[in-house]
Amino acid sequence: MRTHARSADERIVHRATLRIGLQTAAAVAVAVFGLTAIAVLVVLRAQHAAENQLITTTVEHADDVIDPPAGMWLVMRADGHQQASPGVPAGLPDRSQLDQVAADGVARSADVFANGREYRVDTARQPDGDVVQAVLDLSADHAERSRLLEAYLISGVAGLMVAAVVGMWLGRRAVTPLAAALALQRRFVADASHELRTPLTLLSTRAQLAQQALRSDTDTVTTRSDVDRLVTDTAHLTAILDDLLLAADPRETPTDEIVVVADLVEEVVESARPLAGRDDIAVAWSCDDGLAAVLGSPASLRRAITALLDNAIRHADSSVCVTVRADSGDVVVDVRDDGPGVAPDVMVTMFDRFATSRADEPPSGERRRYG
Repeated sequence: MRTHARSADERIVHRATLRIGLQTAAAVAVAVFGLTAIAVLVVLRAQHAAENQLITTTVEHADDVIDPPAGMWLVMRADGHQQASPGVPAGLPDRSQLDQVAADGVARSADVFANGREYRVDTARQPDGDVVQAVLDLSADHAERSRLLEAYLISGVAGLMVAAVVGMWLGRRAVTPLAAALALQRRFVADASHELRTPLTLLSTRAQLAQQALRSDTDTVTTRSDVDRLVTDTAHLTAILDDLLLAADPRETPTDEIVVVADLVEEVVESARPLAGRDDIAVAWSCDDGLAAVLGSPASLRRAITALLDNAIRHADSSVCVTVRADSGDVVVDVRDDGPGVAPDVMVTMFDRFATSRADEPPSGERRRYG
């Protein structure tokens, strides 16, 4: 069960980490796309403004077709004669635009594709009546935009990868405490379910005996004793709950106190007698040193001794003996039963939490074992 819970927690952490990483990458992608679009629009507007200013200025001040600006060609038509700069691209100049401007004097501008390239063609009539047409090669601006987009694409992809990795790293750091809290919660629920099982069984047995005595009404003294012990067992159960809650709260530091082990063992044995008597199991205890004491938590020690005694009663044939003795500064609680002992195949997993499979159904009338 522990391995299953750990793998479930790891899957939750992995999914949450992956989700945070992808969400971070998506947020960065949106930001990069938006910034790229803005940057491209700014560059396009700047290029168009520079192109318009260059070609307009050239047309207005052109007095011949010799030595136009780099990447530009000029065509002039005056008195029925037409001149053009050397190397005008094939398919140019735009004669229809020249004819229209010559006829109505209205300046015209258009983008023209020729020989696989795009050209800006502006035509205007000068004050002296000459018609001038300027042809500007836009391939340099296109190449600059392509380089810009390529740079943004490379940086954007790299940024997305870095953002995804960083997002997953930060996500794991953020989720790990939550996973620890989830594991703590699972452990508390498992501990509470397991540890409360035996005390509740003892309490239920004591209540059933008191109920039977009240119905028969034969022995008032015994009934009162059973009721008194029922109240005592209830107080012990409350102490166990408090101890479990204290252990589950990382903010709390458990406080130890001096515990007389013999007194504690006597209380546990007396509480377990009704359960043992139901199966005709005799429970006895002895103590070499009645004043032997330890520093610890009474509720935790009571849980441990109760679990040992309950296990011994369930496996005993007829008797259980509990011994308290001092040994080199330690206090040893020895619980023995006359049962068959621990099976060899159980020894390997005997101390694993909840090692017993749910498929191993107990015989009818017996309680399930949980390891």
